[in-house]
Amino acid sequence: MLKGNKIIVVMPAFNAEHTLKDAYSEIPFDIVDEVILVDDASKDDTVKLAHELGIKHVIVHSKNLGYGGNQKTCYNKALELGADIVIMLHPDYQYAPQLIAPMASLIASGLYPVVFGSRILGKGAIKGGMPRYKYFFNRILTFSQNLLMNQKLSEYHTGYRAMHRKVLETVPYTKNSDNFVFDNQIVAQMFYHGFDVAEITCPTKYFPEGSSIGFFRSINYGLGVLLVSFQYAIASSGLYVVSFLRKN
Repeated sequence: MLKGNKIIVVMPAFNAEHTLKDAYSEIPFDIVDEVILVDDASKDDTVKLAHELGIKHVIVHSKNLGYGGNQKTCYNKALELGADIVIMLHPDYQYAPQLIAPMASLIASGLYPVVFGSRILGKGAIKGGMPRYKYFFNRILTFSQNLLMNQKLSEYHTGYRAMHRKVLETVPYTKNSDNFVFDNQIVAQMFYHGFDVAEITCPTKYFPEGSSIGFFRSINYGLGVLLVSFQYAIASSGLYVVSFLRKN
């Protein structure tokens, strides 16, 4: 608990056997009440390790649903368990679990309903080993998205996010894609429904065991991101609202 808020960390996992222990061991359990790990049909021993670590809530998909599909299961379970603050922490150990406390504090204090851990603020991305082409596309996409969505985020593509319960109860995240573009659809939904987003500098780590998407999948992801941004811009102008932005 933090200021009376139940905090649940969700971990969308896929082949995280080599990194899960490190990520889990650094979670601040003095404030975190529950951890949910959703395994998206991993081919390694992620599930076995999760049980060995004592993670109480382990959900296993019988088939791979994709990154977005994994998040849907994570958030549904977190809400079911009564979370006030939900924090997504990737088990690939790319993001620093030590930031859970300050991210949750910004929400528990009532300052912001959403907090992102940004790899771009400061020099965390390059210092942590982010591939140059990914950094370049991150900056181009973020610049374009800020223009189209009239925002000023340092990046839209971080996987480290904390949200108040009311955000997940408001935005229609179950309508989103089951693939990686889910991340940008839910951000568009947050802004469309009036939620402000804070950012905190996050050091990152890139290594072979960490999860990543390849160059060509990154191109497809980028095109999907731009489409979402255009859809948001059109919806904000009042011309037409695509279904994933509507509450009902």
